[in-house]
Amino acid sequence: MRLLLLGVLPTCLAACLVTGAAAAPWPKDGLAESARGRQWPLRAMDVQDAWQLSRGAGVTVAVLDTGVDPRHPDLTGVVDRGPDLTGAADTGSGRHGTAMASLIAGHGHGAGQASGVLGVAPEARILSVRVVLENDDPERADAQVHARTRLAVARGIRYAVDHGAQVINMSLGGGEGSYEGSPEEEDAVRYALTKSVVLIASAGNDGAGANRRNFPAGYPGVMAVGAVDERLRRAPFSNRHAYLSVVAPGTGIVSADGPGSYLVADGTSSAAAFVAGVAALVRSRYPALSALEVRQAIQRGAHRPPAGQSAAYGHGIANARGALLAAEGLHRVPLAAVPRHAHFRVHDDDSRRLIGIALLVLVAVMVARVAVTR
Repeated sequence: MRLLLLGVLPTCLAACLVTGAAAAPWPKDGLAESARGRQWPLRAMDVQDAWQLSRGAGVTVAVLDTGVDPRHPDLTGVVDRGPDLTGAADTGSGRHGTAMASLIAGHGHGAGQASGVLGVAPEARILSVRVVLENDDPERADAQVHARTRLAVARGIRYAVDHGAQVINMSLGGGEGSYEGSPEEEDAVRYALTKSVVLIASAGNDGAGANRRNFPAGYPGVMAVGAVDERLRRAPFSNRHAYLSVVAPGTGIVSADGPGSYLVADGTSSAAAFVAGVAALVRSRYPALSALEVRQAIQRGAHRPPAGQSAAYGHGIANARGALLAAEGLHRVPLAAVPRHAHFRVHDDDSRRLIGIALLVLVAVMVARVAVTR
């Protein structure tokens, strides 16, 4: 995540994202009120229209990240703290993870919840699993800690699956060793897919440079998410690859930060979190859909660019309302999927009627046979 405006010092996900954007002033007074007014992605993705159909209730989204602070006023009561798989000292509040969680399930605070950040799925729950360290964490230089964290993402995926997560967000990747991926991570991804868990990851932030293949976004079955700006054009830093699934807002994104504070940032991290929120909306309204069908709904409901599917935009710009409408179509059972014997199932009233008709036919046949015999 590329930080632009903050109330505190910049930080970034240890394993993932391009930094270096310059800080700009943002008035410290009334931050919570200002945050709500600057949430342009909710309008761009038709989220308020989608809330007429779903708000994410009953769905748990696992946030594999630097940890989530359950004390932030926009996340109180919705965060379940899972294990810290990094083996490092517990900081108590992962800023990057808290930011991502707020974009997924932030519920605001204050009178009428009118202040703070609203996530795409404000009635969803968050399962926090710490798998990476913040960029400014001094323990990143500890060789023993680094060795322990190499398998943290793979272990985090399995933990989330086994503890009820229906969606897993991984706004991470792109750090040392992550471009190559690992067999353990790929196995964990396959395990999650067999359990019909939706996997979402940021596409990466070096699209203006090396544009490297990024993991876990590059694994088959993972929804790789790129970023667009407020004019819905591809952000220059957003990675471009054939496996890109969709794009979502990723510039000038307001999110929760440290205790009671907020920041504005750029990055595909935020874009992935928004899509994870859309997945939660779909899973909440249509719980019977498989992970593949949820992915199809998000892709089919996206606003397609004029040039069609591409390495820059994937299937298009993710849209919450569009995804739910597409999911409705997938929810209907196609005729080919109905068992043949199902056409012969009848209700009790129909059964009695058919039996009566059969008896009348039988009597008529017997009378006719008697007449012929005579």
